[in-house]
Amino acid sequence: MKYASILLLFLVMFSCKKEKETKVEEISFFTDDTRHFQMGFTTWPYAPTLQAVNDTYSFIGANTDVYEEMLSQKVPWQAWMNNTALPQAFTDEVNRCVNRRIPGKKLVLSVSILSIFRDDLAPDYDGSTPPYTSFSDTAIEEAYYKHLSYLIQTIQPDYLIYGMEINELYVHNRSQWEGLKLLMNHIRQRIKTAYPDLPLSESFTLHALYQSGLSDATDYEQEVFEHVNQDDFVSVSFYPFFKKWNTREEWQQALDFLHAHVQKPIVFSETGHISADLQIQAYNFSLNGSETEQNEFLQTLLLNAQQHSYEFVIWWTHRDYYQTWLTFPPETRDLGRFWLTTGLLKDDGSYREAYDSWKEVYKKNYRP
Repeated sequence: MKYASILLLFLVMFSCKKEKETKVEEISFFTDDTRHFQMGFTTWPYAPTLQAVNDTYSFIGANTDVYEEMLSQKVPWQAWMNNTALPQAFTDEVNRCVNRRIPGKKLVLSVSILSIFRDDLAPDYDGSTPPYTSFSDTAIEEAYYKHLSYLIQTIQPDYLIYGMEINELYVHNRSQWEGLKLLMNHIRQRIKTAYPDLPLSESFTLHALYQSGLSDATDYEQEVFEHVNQDDFVSVSFYPFFKKWNTREEWQQALDFLHAHVQKPIVFSETGHISADLQIQAYNFSLNGSETEQNEFLQTLLLNAQQHSYEFVIWWTHRDYYQTWLTFPPETRDLGRFWLTTGLLKDDGSYREAYDSWKEVYKKNYRP
């Protein structure tokens, strides 16, 4: 009986300790009564089905203040240059954005002038690239301005990101960097004249800028920050796992670097972190990941958003997208694997712990 009593006492103490620990865990990481930034997702679907698209827009409607439509892979150059009919695939995509507009939610429209590998102009819908000497060629500028103007008038976004991850061109095709800057400066001026109330930005990849390893890293940083600080707000694309940053300290160092160099309101136009181990042989890439680490990254980002009053944070995909990934063409399938486990929901729709953190902060009243 003595040993039974001791065992009972131990179990009671252990149970109390566990209960106390659980209570500590339940204390919010986000203690403010209100939040000073908006929260959202892109409309990237987890599967190539109508049901997946419907589910994605429904999820966004229930979990965001703002959401993002991305037109990031192709530009109908020939149609704009020759004043011919727009490709059906393009108008279908635009009509989807219009017809699925979510009432009561701010809309960010992101448009890319760069190819998916960020080393050339985005291709046309037939896969061709228009001839050019420099990105700043008059024909390129006129076509891209027509493209953006059409999208603005048709989709009517609340924010426009008119160039995506532009700093990557400095890394992958340095010879065209000056031309891109000149082009985007002209585009910015023309859009501001035509649509003065529309906030404008260009995004850059923080993980490719901070600790870039380039021989002219300081010049690179100065070039990019001087350029993006001319916009109305600064848009950041940040996937820390690309640099194998997987600790709060490393994430914070990158964010501190950002805060030290930006003079305009900050948005995270796309971000995410892996929730499982990642191995991609084609890129000689291997990194351990976990749901806990993903949650820690999200919490770190949201706390910085609050402290520095970001305009908004967009988590790229709300749910893992294995079924969509299966439809990728062979040349992009390895690249697409990097983000496969970055959803706050698993492929089967069940929740990850990071989603609990998201909900906890989203339920706070938003006050800029």
